[in-house]
Amino acid sequence: MTANASNVTNELKTFTEGAIGEHWIDALKDGSHVLIRSLQEQDRQREFLFIKRLSPESRRARFSCSFNEAPLPLLDQLMTVQYPLQMAYVALVHDDGELREVGVARYAQTEEKTCEFAVVVADEWQHRGLGKLLMTHLMDAARRNGFTLMSAADVASNFHLHRLLKSLGFDSRYPPGDFSEIIHECQL
Repeated sequence: MTANASNVTNELKTFTEGAIGEHWIDALKDGSHVLIRSLQEQDRQREFLFIKRLSPESRRARFSCSFNEAPLPLLDQLMTVQYPLQMAYVALVHDDGELREVGVARYAQTEEKTCEFAVVVADEWQHRGLGKLLMTHLMDAARRNGFTLMSAADVASNFHLHRLLKSLGFDSRYPPGDFSEIIHECQL
């Protein structure tokens, strides 16, 4: 076994032993498996590469802007998670002997019992059920942590997100007088 494969095996073993908290190994619609767990500081480079690999459309849908490389302040902000007021779950797969991030879902408290969420899945991993798995784990965590409402505002043209959220029980509405944006809300 190469040193690289040994590192991945040891990292996965640590995850499955529960040393870093909750985790799941979930099957997707196509039969492939992903490891879903909380975002850790050791994921900084993975998060950077994940964002870099997103298509311009996926980056724009997630961040509401375009950029070629994630700015360092943005990466610092994404890596700072104050549990339980904030939560971030990453989906990881084995790729050429390395663990690679293929999705992330997160929430952050906006009011006492309300949190705002975001979810993004790597372009080549979309339409396999990964977004729904990430959101299901995220919604469960929000409930456990005392939140009663989860919400997000998004561009009206993001039909993939609209379908996903409808399947999870979210209600969607346009803000008064603005049809370019949609607000999604779900009672937890």
